[in-house]
This record gives sequence, structure tokens and C-alpha cells, in this order.
Amino acid sequence: MPLLWVICAMDERDAVLEANQAFYEAFALGDMPAMEAIWSTGQDLACIHPGWQALVDRNAVMESWRSILASPPPVRCIGARAFVNTTLAHVICYEGIGKGMLVATNIFRKEEGGWRVIHHQAGPATSVQEATPPSDSRVH
Repeated sequence: MPLLWVICAMDERDAVLEANQAFYEAFALGDMPAMEAIWSTGQDLACIHPGWQALVDRNAVMESWRSILASPPPVRCIGARAFVNTTLAHVICYEGIGKGMLVATNIFRKEEGGWRVIHHQAGPATSVQEATPPSDSRVH
């Protein structure tokens, strides 16, 4: 595998992890303009909050975040791991919310201006499990 390809892949993974961090910073701070900026402007978005029905399209997703961010919970992202495939990527991580724990998947699409969220889903988790790949795994 050419070294340049590995370096580029690592840069993309870092960029996705930065976008994921921006998502959680907006969430924790209750920053609706930042939350709107990290999501794609396309209509093909989806979001499934714990205990909610599936929300489909940008308007429904943004309305849900307006409601949540009006009184944001103390959230932190734990153990984020990114998987990148050209113009799509997903991150699995844990969300620490108070003393509770959720496991989440965030899907990103590479668009003009960077990586943007197109799907978020979180659900209950009993504990944080290791999300680090084995030492012999390769970047795809």
C-alpha cells in the first residue's frame, strides 16, 4: 500500500473525527447555528433520538435539535472511531449524558466545505466497549 495513500486516508479520518467533535461541541453548548452548520443542507437526512420516531428530512431533523438544544443535556463524546470510504464516512462512539451512556452512529458525507452529518442515531448502552481496531487492521 503506497505511503501517500495511507497518509491521505489518515487525514480524511482525522477530518471526519473533527466534524464529529464539532457535532458534539454544538450539542453540549446548545449552539443551534453550529448544529445547523455541521448537518448537510440536503433534504436526505435522518435522525433517530433515543425513544423517538425516526425523523426524515432536514426540516424535521433541525426542529428536533431546536427542541433538544433549548435545554441541552451535559453530553460528552467517548471513544470515537471513524470509518471512511471516499465520500461517505461513519463514526461510532459513546455519548456520556450525566451518569447514563448511549452508543451512537453518526454518518457523514463529504460535501463542498467539508464533512457534513446526514444521519445520527443513538440508543442505550450498558457500558463503553473498546472501539479501537486490532493493531494489524488496515485503513480502507
